[in-house]
Amino acid sequence: MLLQREYRTRCGVIHYWISKKRDSDMTLVFLPGLTADHHLFDKQMSYFEEKYSVFVWDAPGHASSTPFDFHFDLFDKAKWLDEILTLEELKNPVIIGQSMGGYVGQAYAQLFPEKLKGFVSIDSAPLQRRYVSDAEIWLLKRMEPVYRYYPWKWLLWSGTKGIAVSEYGRKLMYDTMKGYEGQKERYAKLAGHGFRILAEAMERDLPYRILCPALLLCGEKDHAGSCIRYNRAWHKYTGIRLEWIKNAGHNSNTDAPERVNCLIEEHVIKCASGARTREREDYR
Repeated sequence: MLLQREYRTRCGVIHYWISKKRDSDMTLVFLPGLTADHHLFDKQMSYFEEKYSVFVWDAPGHASSTPFDFHFDLFDKAKWLDEILTLEELKNPVIIGQSMGGYVGQAYAQLFPEKLKGFVSIDSAPLQRRYVSDAEIWLLKRMEPVYRYYPWKWLLWSGTKGIAVSEYGRKLMYDTMKGYEGQKERYAKLAGHGFRILAEAMERDLPYRILCPALLLCGEKDHAGSCIRYNRAWHKYTGIRLEWIKNAGHNSNTDAPERVNCLIEEHVIKCASGARTREREDYR
């Protein structure tokens, strides 16, 4: 049974959901993407909560984790995540991050490499500076006015049909976005802040090496940004296993939950066995 909890930070209160499995020594940590809420992982939580300890949150500034002061960065999110996991005694985390959640996972790997036992990227991309151009960094820092410019109907369309291809996945994001109806300014600020702290984390040019077993998942129909290109490069330069998810868009865990759950479970078993995979030594 999932329990809803709260954690107070200097910027606001984070709401999260957990289920502890006493006979499990692994914790599956699900981190939704930008503007999505914890329901993004409903299919995963229902599948795994009887097998492992699980965690999911409404990220800072999202859904129930509002109001929230936006004076925080990607590393603050990773630190708050670690503080919550420590408080709840949720050990041996395997972070499963979708899109922005994958970036939070990489920031966590940078700060707490000895704690992270596994990492799964779902339609996310590498955080290293080498993968992005100066122009991309420039644009990421200026997304808030872009979101303010477009009509809400277009944002609603792009936030639903533009990132999911299944009826379930689209309805899920449609329902999520309807929560911002009449609050386009808030939505633009949330999205703009998320892209800005992402760019700032990239500009720090840190290693962001993933020293635990890692897995990359990407929908074959993921047309959000340059996710497909980024994942191909990520796999090429690091050797991290990459699995393409058929009939899936940017939210592949909602478009093809059975396949994604199967791959996650296989990976968690690998993590539990103590196996370690390192990025290629020639990767800098």
